[in-house]
Amino acid sequence: MSDGRLPKLSEIPAFTEYIAQGWDSPARTPDLVPGAAEAAAAHRARLAAALPGRTVVVAAGVAPVRSNDTDYGFRVDSDFFWLTGCAAEQAVAVVRDGDATLYLPPPARPGDPGFYSDSVHGELWVGPSPSLEEWSAALGIEVFPLPAFAGPPPGTLLSGPGWEESSQELERTLAELRMIKDEWEIAQLREAVDRTVEGFAAVLAEVPTAVAGGGERWLQGTFDRYARTYGNGPGYASIVGAGPHAPTLHWVRCDGPVRPGELLLLDMGVEVRSHYTADVTRTFPVSGSFSPAQRQVHDLVERAHRAGMAQVAPGRAFTDFHQAAMEVIAHGLHDWGLLPVSVDEALSERGQHHRRYLVCGIGHHLGLDVHDCARSRPEAYHGARMAPGMVLTVEPGLYFHVHDRTVPPELRGIGVRIEDDLLVTADGAEVLSAALPIDATGLEHWAKERT
Repeated sequence: MSDGRLPKLSEIPAFTEYIAQGWDSPARTPDLVPGAAEAAAAHRARLAAALPGRTVVVAAGVAPVRSNDTDYGFRVDSDFFWLTGCAAEQAVAVVRDGDATLYLPPPARPGDPGFYSDSVHGELWVGPSPSLEEWSAALGIEVFPLPAFAGPPPGTLLSGPGWEESSQELERTLAELRMIKDEWEIAQLREAVDRTVEGFAAVLAEVPTAVAGGGERWLQGTFDRYARTYGNGPGYASIVGAGPHAPTLHWVRCDGPVRPGELLLLDMGVEVRSHYTADVTRTFPVSGSFSPAQRQVHDLVERAHRAGMAQVAPGRAFTDFHQAAMEVIAHGLHDWGLLPVSVDEALSERGQHHRRYLVCGIGHHLGLDVHDCARSRPEAYHGARMAPGMVLTVEPGLYFHVHDRTVPPELRGIGVRIEDDLLVTADGAEVLSAALPIDATGLEHWAKERT
């Protein structure tokens, strides 16, 4: 008696014979970003110089399960992509002295049972997939089927998802190497920033619809759609905070209304096809003009932002821009009567009272990850000197929550952040996101031209 289940196709000879026949050969060449393979080869050479004679094994990772047999979208491990230029799921690379061998899951094509039964690799499920030979030609490295990977040899340094014991030495080394971007990487970041500015313009054009009822989520969806159209998608969960949500540092729920008279804080970045991302923030008045209280807060943040950016230059301590911005913030808050102590005491290591309204850091490295190079040693990150080729953010802000009784009523519910992406050059810094104004009047004009 049948138990009601459908026939198992792999057990039906007529079906398996018929489905293996009559297929043309579609284009299957890997769709690499131009220059990615060459950049990866240069990155491997830098790793070889840092770890001479060491064998390194890195994994691309797999998409996390969302529920049952459905997964979240796959995003390749950043270290793996930096070393290979390949974004294939489940891939493994063995790297030694600048040479690489890549192991990939073989595609399941007509004649292979997986062609119709494997939802991860079967071409009927995922579309045409490059052969191993095509991957090899595109990347300029040897490529073998993943089953041929016998496992990491003894003494190997491991990195990436899937290993029980990843090497902290390797992860730290890769993070610190990635701090200095080469010309190809800088070009990718320029594209990411330019696309992000365009995405901001697309969002501003939709503010009337958001006010009419679409709310924060309409604006978040607008940017995310733009990022998906012109890149891989957003480089991180887009932050769209309107009114009382603007002071919440990571407001990614984006489920509130957008009301006239309030502020709209937008923290967003496009991740382009090469996986490099921008990270830009601006705060706009929903009605087109800042109120006196809103402008008061924005002007102070702007002064702090300019003071911080002025400290970004080669040879300066990474923390210089943080200290410069914090001094401006502390003095401003003291002038407003919001500090219970003197400016000097607030700025001291035993004070930090001004940080009540700015608890987060105000800058970080940027690259393949929005918070790039996070596994670096403290002395190589916050304790280091800035150098040409570094790309970082400067992002001071002030966050006065509706329920914070230490601030006067007219300031409650105001949140302002300004964030730019800067490239450290040989003699200073270039603001990659300079196409967006940072002053209140400039933002009013820029928004009105696009709304």
